[in-house]
Amino acid sequence: MFKRLVPGVRTLGADDLGIGVKAAAAASHASSSPDAPDIPADHPMIQEIIRLAKMFGGVILSGPPGTSKSFFAAAAGQVLAGYSDQRLRFVQFHASYQYEDFMLGFRPKNDGGFTFKEGPFLKLVRDAATDPGNTYVLVIDELSRADVGRVFGEALTYVERTKRELQFNIANGDKITVPTNFVILATMNPFDRGVDEVDAAFERRFGKITMDPDRELLDEMLTDNGMDEALKARVLRWFGRINSHANKNAAAAVGHAYFATATDEASLTDIWEYQLKYVVQRAFRRDEPTREAFDTAWQHIFQAPEAPPVEPAGVDSGERA
Repeated sequence: MFKRLVPGVRTLGADDLGIGVKAAAAASHASSSPDAPDIPADHPMIQEIIRLAKMFGGVILSGPPGTSKSFFAAAAGQVLAGYSDQRLRFVQFHASYQYEDFMLGFRPKNDGGFTFKEGPFLKLVRDAATDPGNTYVLVIDELSRADVGRVFGEALTYVERTKRELQFNIANGDKITVPTNFVILATMNPFDRGVDEVDAAFERRFGKITMDPDRELLDEMLTDNGMDEALKARVLRWFGRINSHANKNAAAAVGHAYFATATDEASLTDIWEYQLKYVVQRAFRRDEPTREAFDTAWQHIFQAPEAPPVEPAGVDSGERA
């Protein structure tokens, strides 16, 4: 997966992307695997994200779970920020995330009382304003999990590319600008409850890339993992079948990244027992026959088709008749 490397091009590993063991204490976007593969900086998806970021000032990667959204957002952020930890920040939105967390607010002190603290948006914007020759990147995971209007506040208007460098007041009365060298890369699940609000807020402000379950990418991934060809073909058949239901049942979408560790029947059994089984149950909780059909279809992945019977030597079709 993602290993078509080009000589002389820097590749990014898990720690480069801030998702490995070394970076665990420094970054909090946790949706990518610690054993994430290397990816070339000139990968077409990375280059498309960079192109749109320069055009719009922000890019949203939208797709169901397991479609590599966070992986690509982190990788593109590293490239845009010139691989500088000082110019790259990660934030994960959630239902209780607020303006005070994102922009500025008071935080409790260990010895009692409160202290004023800038949030990641305000800090990175101010850093970017003092360093116009470099790009600063804020990666937001799970954008649709929070009330984006409440979180961004007055800044929501000024992240738009046409309004960059215009002064506006924040909650404490300070005047700031969102500089042109500040970029937001965000991920979201289009089936989250807050998606309508996100679309209304960002549809004309940012570029948007749809990340769908990718059969071709899954095929490449399983081949790289050394999976037996016949077993791989049955996995791909099941993958295509369940994702064909996503048009009428969005919860049925299964991303290719679920299979990142799939190598053989044992690993597929683990993936089913501890992840995919629950995806299927949730997607078809009101459609028991379909759920049972997908359960059965999964079990058929492990059953090689029976070989045709071997005819005794010297017996032709006429003699059988």
